Amino acid sequence: MISHRDSNAQRIAALDERAEALKLKRGMGIADARAMHPSIDVVEADAEADRRLLEGLADWCDRYTPLVAIDGEDGLFLDVTGCTHLFGGERAMQDEILTRFFQQGFDVRAGLASTPGAAWAAARFHGDRIIAGGEEEALLAPLPLSALRIAPETRASLESVGLRTAGAVMAAPRAPLARRFGATLLLRLDQALGRLDEAVSPRLPVAPLSVERHLAEPVMLTDDIERLVSRLAIALKADLERRGEGARALALLLFRVDGAVSRIAVGTSRPMREPQLIRKLFHERLTALEQNIDAGFGFDLVRLSVLSVAAFDMLQGDLAGEADDDDADIALFADRIRARLGEAAVLKPVVVESHLPERAVTTVPFAEAPQRRMPASDRAMPPMTIYPPERPVRLFRSPEPIEVPATEIPEGPPMNFRWRRALYRVARAEGPERIAAEWWRQLPGEEEGPTRDYYRIEDSEGRRYWLYRQGLYSSAAQAAPRWFMHGVFA
Repeated sequence: MISHRDSNAQRIAALDERAEALKLKRGMGIADARAMHPSIDVVEADAEADRRLLEGLADWCDRYTPLVAIDGEDGLFLDVTGCTHLFGGERAMQDEILTRFFQQGFDVRAGLASTPGAAWAAARFHGDRIIAGGEEEALLAPLPLSALRIAPETRASLESVGLRTAGAVMAAPRAPLARRFGATLLLRLDQALGRLDEAVSPRLPVAPLSVERHLAEPVMLTDDIERLVSRLAIALKADLERRGEGARALALLLFRVDGAVSRIAVGTSRPMREPQLIRKLFHERLTALEQNIDAGFGFDLVRLSVLSVAAFDMLQGDLAGEADDDDADIALFADRIRARLGEAAVLKPVVVESHLPERAVTTVPFAEAPQRRMPASDRAMPPMTIYPPERPVRLFRSPEPIEVPATEIPEGPPMNFRWRRALYRVARAEGPERIAAEWWRQLPGEEEGPTRDYYRIEDSEGRRYWLYRQGLYSSAAQAAPRWFMHGVFA
């Protein structure tokens, strides 16, 4: 038996057939049950473990339909519309589901109907029944009120006035029922009878494109899985070409014989539909996860799904048949590294609108960086004659303070400076390049930040630096200027 705490008392939450044979019932106090049968085994309920198990079963049911929803604490909804013919019909599909659950050690009940409410009632009050369209009322009429999925309070109120079955509720006038018991009662009734539509909300997004392969002999080796990925990607390519799209995110689902499901996802920085490139990405991902994927007795179903798509831009090739796409190799390299090491393994600098050099560039994951698009008309334009100010090859994340003992003039470059305990003598200097504080970022009442004067410095050894003076010597309102090293040139 499984117990849970209810109103400061331990009560029976679930029990097996042997416990039921001992006249024990759900909701009975554990103390009373032990008084009747001192030798019974009681296990404390673990709601989180039960939830994980139910989610695992929902993952396994994806082999039958992508529309799988969790129903409460112990049920699943499967929308199998348009899927039953793939398994030999409704009866064959339901028998296969029940058989596979039984082989995994579960005692389950299933019902199939044209409405979720009727299927729910058939599963919980009949166990194994298929309800044809139009037979919902005959199914529900003899069943108790709990078959309508209404709240316990509403059920108790209905029983207090003599309405003890779903058929009695259906025969009663609707207007008095709505006034006394609320609109939810009629909503549930209409949903079960098919008068109102009730959508099943899947727990996972439905992939726009999927291809799968059922295997007569389960596979266990990574090489076999990669070959299957290549074949599935070939089948997927035709659909992507027909839609004029490419995949931006793909998922490989491996359904194990004993019910476990492994989900392996990869992302692409550019739309992709070439099978060999898709196989390379999954090769890296499978290599990284090889120690974490437990094949058990093998996988008997492999599915390749496209989670998101984007328009696929075709590039004009030259006379040799090669397209002018310089970034393709870089994108593929970055995608393979990310598949092996994770999304944060490859970052790309992106320009940000800011005057301050340390804020002008930020790094984002490669796949999230905007793609460089240069119109054909711009490629033929002459080079610009106005160049931006020169910037160092290496810009420090945070400026480092330096000591400047003297300058030629108060607002001029330093004659020498000390940085990291070493003294450097200035041979040449160029500047200043003045960068003011970003006043629009200041909070109300906050003082304006100091002005920076940047200099390009070359020391006596020929090394070049980028340093700046923060503040002005002539400003009496601010503290004495300070010097910082912000970067080095090649």
